[in-house]
Amino acid sequence: MIRRAALLTQSGKNWLNRFWILDFGFWIGDPRGTMNEGEFKDRTKQFALRVIRLVEALPTRSTAAVIGKQLLRSATSVGANYRAACRGKSSADVINKLCIVEEEADESLYWMELLIETNLVAEAKLGSLMAETNEIIGMTVSSIKTLRSRRFASVNPKSKIQNPKSIH
Repeated sequence: MIRRAALLTQSGKNWLNRFWILDFGFWIGDPRGTMNEGEFKDRTKQFALRVIRLVEALPTRSTAAVIGKQLLRSATSVGANYRAACRGKSSADVINKLCIVEEEADESLYWMELLIETNLVAEAKLGSLMAETNEIIGMTVSSIKTLRSRRFASVNPKSKIQNPKSIH
């Protein structure tokens, strides 16, 4: 279930149309614009496919095999857990699954760093893949923050007790 929403900035200018995923009211922010659920699913799948090709091209040494398996597991988990987040039953469930996406993407970055530091792969060859991983992490963290702020802001909007963290 995707709802489209046009948002306004504080200055009143219309932002790009963004997609709200499920009924939890979050979207995926992307430096190149906004991204809907299907586009982010495809992006995480393409990320996994790039990692699969990388692991298949690693040298046949035992260290490469161990690191490759770990990288393969964590990188393919990113897309799988994002898909699970899209099917979340509550905002808490979606947040939990997005936190797993963040953790797995960060773990993937760790294994790529090890590939470089053990001289199994040249840093130049992993640069764009590592940049993609960082972008996925950033977009996921942004979505988690947005969901958490909306979730806690709507607990009791009529309450006279203010949350000091929500005051600007």
